[in-house]
Amino acid sequence: MLSLDSVFRYSADSPILFNQYLFLFLFTLMFGGFALLHKRTRVRNIYLLLFSLFFYFKCSGLYFVLLLFSTIVDYFCGQAIYNSKKVSSRRVFLIISVFTNLGLLGFFKYSYFFTDTINTVFSTSFQAINFLSFLSNNALGTIYDIHEIILPVGISFYTFQTLSYSIDIYRRNLEPCKSIFDFAFFVSFFPQLVAGPIVRASEFIPQIRKPYFLSKEAFGGAVYLILCGLIKKVVISDYISVNFVDRVFDTPEVYSGFMNLMAVYGYSIQIYCDFSGYSDMAIGLAALLGFQLPLNFNSPYKSSSITEFWRRWHISLSSWLRDYLYISLGGNRKGKIRTYINLMLTMLLGGLWHGAAFKFIIWGGLHGLALAVHKIWANRVKLTLGTAGKILSVILTFHFVALCWIYFRADNIETVGVLINKIFTQFDYLGIYERVFGYWKVFLIMLFGFVTHLLPSRIKESIKGQFISTSLLVKALAIVLIVFVVYQSTSAGIQPFIYFQF
Repeated sequence: MLSLDSVFRYSADSPILFNQYLFLFLFTLMFGGFALLHKRTRVRNIYLLLFSLFFYFKCSGLYFVLLLFSTIVDYFCGQAIYNSKKVSSRRVFLIISVFTNLGLLGFFKYSYFFTDTINTVFSTSFQAINFLSFLSNNALGTIYDIHEIILPVGISFYTFQTLSYSIDIYRRNLEPCKSIFDFAFFVSFFPQLVAGPIVRASEFIPQIRKPYFLSKEAFGGAVYLILCGLIKKVVISDYISVNFVDRVFDTPEVYSGFMNLMAVYGYSIQIYCDFSGYSDMAIGLAALLGFQLPLNFNSPYKSSSITEFWRRWHISLSSWLRDYLYISLGGNRKGKIRTYINLMLTMLLGGLWHGAAFKFIIWGGLHGLALAVHKIWANRVKLTLGTAGKILSVILTFHFVALCWIYFRADNIETVGVLINKIFTQFDYLGIYERVFGYWKVFLIMLFGFVTHLLPSRIKESIKGQFISTSLLVKALAIVLIVFVVYQSTSAGIQPFIYFQF
């Protein structure tokens, strides 16, 4: 039962998620007000800005102050960079922007990691201190634990978003926003705020001043994406996670090698459906409000090489790393050896971006090594793949990606070792039938996830087109049916999106 207190109060135990009924309730109320204001562009934008800040408050509590701080710093740095005549002055303001954003990200995300690393290497006993809690305790008399540092939801995403704004202005590829409210709206726009896609200012800001227009086709496409996102998240990802994957990864030693392998396959489709499901919902919600967000996933497990995989997986992040890190390091402009080093550095830092743990660095390093090896191979071997060769390449690429996902999902490196050892030494071929029969529902949903993912694009577009062309009544019935299925599939409470932790 909803109460005003639960609607307006932040709960650390239950931050708002797209797959919650509370969000559906709040979005419906907000959209009702939006319908009255959408013709007045300026008022509409302020209205959406306020709702976006409220949404972020429901996700992160008072950490929304950090979002406002980053917004103010980057807005004025952008103005200063653009108006500065001297390159040295522009560079100073860019450094302020970069230092502020990466400083906040580094403090909240990596304080424990670096402190623990230093203590391990030098046998010291330093403790990370939350300076915000320390200042609040001394200035306001609060009693926060100064050694507790909680990662603000979405800080990794909006940090990259505001950084790209400053860098693009510095490179003279973008003019700054004339209004701080427009810039704040760009930074805080709620559909993509906490888990992407990472939106470029050059893509989003021009849309802010455009009149609202939503065609019948765009409406149908938006609803279709939202429903697909719900199915991916709740029906596939959450069910597999709660009923199988989490159990195996928590105690891989008590399961056979076959079950450990199935858990690796399960996590591969789980993380795809979880993250792409969020992206689908974000893109669909934004479309209902008249804004286009970039495609973030394009059937990545169809990739025939690791290079192609990163053109299809988390596209907004991989393109950001390419444009603002890889190219800044020199890209492929400084010789082959330097190109391979730049690839490795980019992916190592990309791994570290995902989490403050050595397992993420290993994950990034494996992908960086694979990208470098594939580039060497592609430069030396000109090979045209037939159908069989293409299928084999897709299978090999998928299994390499799945192997890397073990490092991504496992709690620690020791668990990785146990899981891989079980797969290769205790597979238990004779028990496969019994295991499949015992977990037939999970395996059926896994199969459904992979089959729908691997469907040819023309079939997916045909299904989408048929949904868009149906009447409003049919769409309403489809919504009711899918919401019912989603409700029935919810097995252990609302599961957070995986990328909320990044």
